[in-house]
Amino acid sequence: LRVSVESEEIGSLSINKKEKSDVMLFFPPINGIVTDGFDFTKKHFGVDLVGKEKTRVSSVLEGTVVLSNWTSETGYIIGIQHKNGYFSIYKHNSVILKSVGDFVKAGEHIAIIGNSGELSTGPHLHFELWYNGIPINPEDYMMF
Repeated sequence: LRVSVESEEIGSLSINKKEKSDVMLFFPPINGIVTDGFDFTKKHFGVDLVGKEKTRVSSVLEGTVVLSNWTSETGYIIGIQHKNGYFSIYKHNSVILKSVGDFVKAGEHIAIIGNSGELSTGPHLHFELWYNGIPINPEDYMMF
């Protein structure tokens, strides 16, 4: 009888033997105050976060650095490609700690908060989160 019942799937427990979970836990890039939120209509595709001077910026998820350079508008920027179509970008840094091709873990320090670039009005981090090429509101995914 036991063999007969175990061979039936009705009423039996199924164990998912996946090695990794699809749940994604986002790590905040800094603990700070949001001074300007996400606004798609104004093309402000991220949040501006004010933190203490010399605050280290952390990667929100594990991934590979695909962008690490300087632009006149946004200063020192770093971009990380994550699994499942997520991409994070960190702008206005004073120092970049990682290079293109580096693999980083969630919570690993990647930059130091700054005031670089023409569009910066003071020391802060402009943080963007994208999903499959579309900007999304970071505040829907993490608390700062």
